[in-house]
Amino acid sequence: MSVAVRVPTILRTYTKGESDVSVDVDEGATLGDVVKALDAAYPGIGARILDDTGEIRRFVNVYVNDDDVRFDSGLQTPTPSGAKISIIPAVAGGC
Repeated sequence: MSVAVRVPTILRTYTKGESDVSVDVDEGATLGDVVKALDAAYPGIGARILDDTGEIRRFVNVYVNDDDVRFDSGLQTPTPSGAKISIIPAVAGGC
């Protein structure tokens, strides 16, 4: 099955500039499976999403079909066929 991943501008260097990519995962896959498949297809992107302990980085928000996974099951959140995943890193700055 295939899921769509929306890639933020800051991570598009890993996807050759693509803002939307699809990854293939097995039926019944979780968000963790999707991140592994994403990193296999686009090496290095996984390290920008997950920290050294394998958890979602503190300042990265991930949504599966508009639901914040921090309030669901984190990396164990189910990703049904056709799911839309958005990766949104926090942005700081200004004056």
